Amino acid sequence: MKLFQSIFGGHDRQGGSYPELLIQAAIERAVEGTDPRLKFVSGFRKRLRAPVIQAIDHVVDLVEAIPGSVVSGPGEYASEPCLCALFASGHGMLEILGRDAEVRDYLAGPGAGAERVTALLLAECIEKKGLGVELVDDRLQREVAQVSVSFSAHRFLDPTDDEAETRRLLKRRAFDHLLTLALKRIVEAKIERADLARQRDLLRRKLKALETGGWSFGAPEAVHPTHAALQDELDGITQQLDAMGAETGLLDAHLEMLIEVLQGAADQLWGSTLELDLDAMNILRAPGDPSARHIHLGQLHNVLGRRLVMLPISFSPRDLPPREDFVSAAERYL
Repeated sequence: MKLFQSIFGGHDRQGGSYPELLIQAAIERAVEGTDPRLKFVSGFRKRLRAPVIQAIDHVVDLVEAIPGSVVSGPGEYASEPCLCALFASGHGMLEILGRDAEVRDYLAGPGAGAERVTALLLAECIEKKGLGVELVDDRLQREVAQVSVSFSAHRFLDPTDDEAETRRLLKRRAFDHLLTLALKRIVEAKIERADLARQRDLLRRKLKALETGGWSFGAPEAVHPTHAALQDELDGITQQLDAMGAETGLLDAHLEMLIEVLQGAADQLWGSTLELDLDAMNILRAPGDPSARHIHLGQLHNVLGRRLVMLPISFSPRDLPPREDFVSAAERYL
């Protein structure tokens, strides 16, 4: 499985159509990303062609609708309302950036020496009702009903030194997310026979491996495999599936599930806008409140009910705090 192959280029849609190479690569990826035995179904390419194009249309539009990146550095933090809402401080923002596994891996590899880096920030938005203290008519009033807003689980996706390349990777990630949703439908389908259950278990292992490796928009596990290790594991699962074979009826059902997800891409993964008016303590205020700053963020939703805020950012690696030397830190306490 060419899991990390390059699909989506800088000129994907020309004159309202896509290069045939992109369409065929996306069909291959749809099969390899779900049940690779679908290639044994007669006419699978013809049946997948239109749904794949529909899915490509959707993910291209979804990513292109994301606004330009926000410059995120120590000098910009105080003047950018979104950054003030998403992070407690400018220093804390840079610390979170420096600790992010995907950012670290990029800067230690292909991004070594990059002057600026673009990435998509994802975070969970949590609204919590409670009671607080407010100044009303110059008097402190206690136990006032309030809604506080916080952001957690910050992640930075697809960092590169070129915003166009980051968007290409995000299109691929969005397409891959649709495939994980299709694979989830396949593994959750009702199965009774023992041999079919074994095939489902192999596909479930594949889904778990993809989720562990952060293949789509889901958060990867704290310790996730390298690209090479993930590829080896998935190749092993594919070999076991090929050795088992499958009934034509089962594979046809799997193909139909994949087609339904791709055809309904807009109902599987979509974006929206989140607008909030927050004061300096991230307390929700009424629109136009002079004590509040207006926050305008994108949101990403999927059919499983997952919702994340998103903000494209641009930062200079020079602004990141140096990585802590844990050996030296430990020695200070000895």
